[in-house]
Amino acid sequence: MFYDQAKIYVKGGDGGAGAVAFRREKYVPEGGPSGGDGGWGGDVILIGDEGLWTLADFRYQRHYKAERGEHGQGKNMHGKGAEDLRIRIPVGTVVKVAETGEVLADIVYHGQEVIIAKGGRGGRGNARFMTNVNKAPTTSEKGEPGEERWLYLELKVLADVGLAGFPNVGKSTLISRVSAAKPKIADYHFTTLTPNLGVVDLENGVSFVMADIPGLIEGAHTGAGLGHEFLRHTERTRLIIHVLDISGSEGRDPLEDYRIIMKELELYNPELARRPQVIAANKMDIPGAEENLARLEAELGENYEIFPISAATGEGVRAQMLRVGELLTEIKANAPEPVVTEEPRIVRAEPEKRFRMDRDGDVFVVIGRELERHVAMTNFDTEGGIRRFQNILRAMGVEDALREAGASHGSKVRIADLEFDFVD
Repeated sequence: MFYDQAKIYVKGGDGGAGAVAFRREKYVPEGGPSGGDGGWGGDVILIGDEGLWTLADFRYQRHYKAERGEHGQGKNMHGKGAEDLRIRIPVGTVVKVAETGEVLADIVYHGQEVIIAKGGRGGRGNARFMTNVNKAPTTSEKGEPGEERWLYLELKVLADVGLAGFPNVGKSTLISRVSAAKPKIADYHFTTLTPNLGVVDLENGVSFVMADIPGLIEGAHTGAGLGHEFLRHTERTRLIIHVLDISGSEGRDPLEDYRIIMKELELYNPELARRPQVIAANKMDIPGAEENLARLEAELGENYEIFPISAATGEGVRAQMLRVGELLTEIKANAPEPVVTEEPRIVRAEPEKRFRMDRDGDVFVVIGRELERHVAMTNFDTEGGIRRFQNILRAMGVEDALREAGASHGSKVRIADLEFDFVD
């Protein structure tokens, strides 16, 4: 089954916790703290795989979580970092944040790797907190939680040539004629419900990938007739073959069909309407085709190359494919090279606020990534951990900000999942 959309949950591995330990060896009096650090959690990495052509696997497994790092141990032994979780996805997949639609990655070549959820940092062991004042610290950190998010995967077929046109104009017959693809062919609308890919090999050594895009209808740009499901697959193509039923066998006017499809491409994505295009005047073997072909050439012959063909009999198909091969060679040769500038790029970073204050009824809510990370990594089961967290709040200016916001002794304060009483 062909699936071109999926929603999945990914989470980087949590970091391992730091250890609290002291050296207890013969002949080593007051050996001092020896708790090791925790290991890093594994990253979640997406890898482009040209051997995959559908997102069907993500319909059955939606949750992907990397392993957490190992905890630190005594004798200053650090925990081992976890292995990264590598997920293979089809080339041509766009990865977005499900909640906002922000594009995180566009997988366009085989082997492309993108870190989509980073693993958390390992917590520090008590050996890291020894100072001249505190020779035997009992403070350690928990591991940092890994990044987590819901992703929306959208597969856009990667093909050199896309066949566009109304339903039942002969696109599937054409691709089956010129390649080894075996799409379903029948005499009714929407026989093709998913894109079919075929490789066209020409005698001159040129080859290209052709996509049989399911038929479009008027209103496709608004989603009518599953328009969005179909139109997205035209976005990657270098060249469009516009297939028309030149015989008008279903009572439609091929010129009007052309105008409707061009309008749908323009409304969906204006760049698509400007994509290099040739016209396949199909079904020339049916009576009435010659008259319509003359009208078509008079109307569009100056702007587009028109090939009278019959996909059913093979008439004119070879000549058109050879020309398409030539056009693709020209398009690739004339593709603009990436512009490299010698001038240094200057980036001025604006200082970001470390936190902000909010209110939830009588509760003062402090919001900030850095603070939330400290909450997640602080071990509140130890007196040293609590004292260190209080020092962090003081050093970051949270206590002063709470007073300015109107907090008094005993006021409720919330940071992430931690709620406590303000002590002034």
